[in-house]
Amino acid sequence: MPLLLHIETTTRACSAGLSKDGQMLALRESVDQDYAHSNLLTVFIEELFSTAELEPNQLDAVAVSSGPGSYTGLRIGVSAAKGFCYALDIPLIAINTMKALAVVAKNHVKTCKDFVSPDSPEVFYCPMIDARRMEVYFALFDSKHKQINETEAAIIDGNSFKKELESKKIIFFGDGADKCRKVIQSHNALFLNDVWPSAKGMVPEAEKKWKQKDFVDLAYFEPFYLKDFVAGKPRVKGLH
Repeated sequence: MPLLLHIETTTRACSAGLSKDGQMLALRESVDQDYAHSNLLTVFIEELFSTAELEPNQLDAVAVSSGPGSYTGLRIGVSAAKGFCYALDIPLIAINTMKALAVVAKNHVKTCKDFVSPDSPEVFYCPMIDARRMEVYFALFDSKHKQINETEAAIIDGNSFKKELESKKIIFFGDGADKCRKVIQSHNALFLNDVWPSAKGMVPEAEKKWKQKDFVDLAYFEPFYLKDFVAGKPRVKGLH
């Protein structure tokens, strides 16, 4: 079974982990130093191998969180992941950032008493990543981590998610969720604190993709930026 390195740098959080047979062996992460990935990531990875008493040449693959998120953060994470893969001649696995964040949130819900049943079919999970101003990147997942809609950028207002909230409880989380608390008014809207993209959430999907040999082209793979990195007013897609 594979030894995998996981790299997550899509937001201000910097996270790296080592997993073996689907179990996390070591984890290093920081959410207190905004966008310090260039300083922290290599240090974290060195500490992972030291803690696990393993060597990089024992890796079977590298998994990287593929976005959307910070342009610079994504570039740093993907560059580091490609560097390991090229040097060690091992495959690269791309992990949907939103799906991995939903995994983190569901595990968090399992520890919350009197909140909501994490596996209920009446619950949607909505990871939100801050895209500045009132805009967020978001996606919806059911309780089995099936993605309901395409990941998109949107400006959140009082009508956002109105139709879904009529019949479902939606759990909002991530660094974009805070800006939505005051505008999303519904008894079915639930908000989680202290949930951020983490290597912990990448393990199940990375393990699955390893078994399926679902690897990306090392030379041509690019992160999922969702929006172009350009100056000026961003083009957004509103919710209906």
